[in-house]
Amino acid sequence: MEAIRPVQRTLLRDRAYAAIRDAIVAGELEPGAVVRDAELAERLGLSRAPVREAFSRLVDEGLLESKPQSYTRVTPVVTADVRDAAAVVGAMHELATRVAVPRLFAADVQAMRAANERFAASVGAGDVDGALSADDALHDVLVRVASNHAAAATIARYSPLIRRLERRRFGESTCRSAGLHEQLIDACAAGRVDEAVRVTAEIWRSLAELVDLTDGD
Repeated sequence: MEAIRPVQRTLLRDRAYAAIRDAIVAGELEPGAVVRDAELAERLGLSRAPVREAFSRLVDEGLLESKPQSYTRVTPVVTADVRDAAAVVGAMHELATRVAVPRLFAADVQAMRAANERFAASVGAGDVDGALSADDALHDVLVRVASNHAAAATIARYSPLIRRLERRRFGESTCRSAGLHEQLIDACAAGRVDEAVRVTAEIWRSLAELVDLTDGD
């Protein structure tokens, strides 16, 4: 039975990483919460080794902090860190947009429109998960078509820091985002590269404004 093969260790590590990362971003694991490898391994149905490897990666990415022989816990949402991450991720999205727009097919533009329809519907329903998922789907079209692996990896690494803040302030910028998405899609459909990049930059400026609002909390 060649289809049944041992699951690679790297896949277990990646499964653990994705599950714990998503729980942190969603707030299921709250800032300051202590996490234990044995407990999470049991919940995930994994051994402790891939969970420990996931912890190491999440520490490196700023979602966990660890003191050897003492604790591993979820980091607080630090606005300076989110601002730095947003600047880097925004620049990568601008790069992806510039490269992708001349390469887009009609099906790509349609996928962006469908994602924005889901985004607007989710915002209207107060569905945070649906809105953020649709937002990712829309921008991921441009990242995929650009096919810049360094940009894609940078976006994947730093976006979770930003998403945690967006969840806390959901609704304060998302309504405007749907309109900006429409402008972006129209520019992409018409092949207007500079306009698409300008709108992408405006989307990320809106996020920077959200970070500034949080500073006053």
